[in-house]
Amino acid sequence: MSLENLLEQIPDYAKDLRLNWSSLLTQGDLTDTQKWGTVVASAYVSRNPALLEAVSDEAAKAGVSAEVINAAKGAAAIMGMNNIYYRFQHLSNNENYSTMPARLRMNIIRNHGADSLDFELWSVAASAINGCGKCVHAHEKTLREKGVSEEVILHVIRIASVVHGIAAVLDSERVAEPVAQ
Repeated sequence: MSLENLLEQIPDYAKDLRLNWSSLLTQGDLTDTQKWGTVVASAYVSRNPALLEAVSDEAAKAGVSAEVINAAKGAAAIMGMNNIYYRFQHLSNNENYSTMPARLRMNIIRNHGADSLDFELWSVAASAINGCGKCVHAHEKTLREKGVSEEVILHVIRIASVVHGIAAVLDSERVAEPVAQ
């Protein structure tokens, strides 16, 4: 299903998501690769298969390479693991956990095939959706050290929040259909 058709399924109670979607995609402070990579990573983290397929197709139509789309999915995947691990460290009262090695493979962080700054943007988006404060802090700090403005970072987070909201509404409507009948 096309992204446009999928967005038309968003009910009126959530029309702000549709309105925010269209305005986020027309703002000019991100490259197409950064924007669509963020959308793909956010859809992947948000776990709605129809949305993930539609945004991946739309990203490809916008000229985003398959390698970049895979890197965005890789950012979501590795953050899915890291966000749990580091959120546990953050939430635990035992400070010793933070001094112990993670012993988790994270090769994609260095070998993703995309611009490293873009991968950081996608990682902060995924970490925000997954609610890992430690990872949000680390990726946001790295981005700021690389000269990325607060406006660009916040734009990425807005995209992540809208994509996640859309996924939640689509999931809820799919589940609610049998109940309404």
